[in-house]
This record gives sequence, structure tokens and C-alpha cells, in this order.
Amino acid sequence: MAFSVNSGPGGGRRSRFRNTGTLSEMNVVPLVDVMMVLLVIFMLTAHVMDFGMEVEVPKVKQVKDSADELPVITITKNGVMTLNDKDININEIGPAVRKQFGEVKAVYVRADKDTIWDPIAQVVSALDEAKINVRMVTQPVDEADQPRRRR
Repeated sequence: MAFSVNSGPGGGRRSRFRNTGTLSEMNVVPLVDVMMVLLVIFMLTAHVMDFGMEVEVPKVKQVKDSADELPVITITKNGVMTLNDKDININEIGPAVRKQFGEVKAVYVRADKDTIWDPIAQVVSALDEAKINVRMVTQPVDEADQPRRRR
């Protein structure tokens, strides 16, 4: 008859795994991986979500602030025209403004300071023909940009 010192369910054999219990920690590695991928995606696409086109309007001494919600016609350096960020043909400006915005009385015209005068004049003329007032978009002159005058 044989006796064992460690008698129990294993019959004296030692178990390879000691007191394995349950795993109570959450594995956060997949969560961190997903968050890092999302961060990279947002960083790469953030510049695409900029509002509007790059148009540097002229600087003037007197600027009137207006909070009116009006349509905006933008003219780029190359003469490309948009009505609220949608391309538009010069021949359709008046009817397109009336169709999209009803009986609007005025529109903002935002033209790049390096735009040649001809497209701006054509837009102003087409809007005048459609009996729509034009409000030019400008920005104020910074005092730091002004050269000092001698007295």
C-alpha cells in the first residue's frame, strides 16, 4: 500500500498551474489601438474640413460690421465664382440667387484682393441687372501694418 504526502484530487501529482483564479483586468490594448487610428484619421482629414476657399479680401480704413444673413458670392484670384460654396456661371447669378434665396434684397461679394477687375465688374453688373444690392466684403486695416507718417 502506498501513501502520498500531498493527498488530494491530483493523487499527489503537482498541478502545473497554481491557483489560476479568474482574470479581473480588462485588456485595454485593442481600445488604445482603435483610438490611435481614429486620432491619425482625424489629424489627416482636419485640413480638408476647412470652411470655404482661401480668399484674401482687401483691407480698407472704414469697415462696417453687419450681422445680416445674406448669400455670399466669392470670386477667387483665377476668376472662379461660387454662390455659397457652389460653382456658378456669371450668366446665371441673378436667377440663381432668386431661385435659392427668394426675394433677397442684397448679397455679399467677397473677392480676392489679387483678382482682376473684370470678373468683379461683371458680377456687380449682373446683380444690378437683377435688382440685387451688392455689399463688398473687406477687412479692417491693422494699425501695425500702416507705415508711420511724419508730422
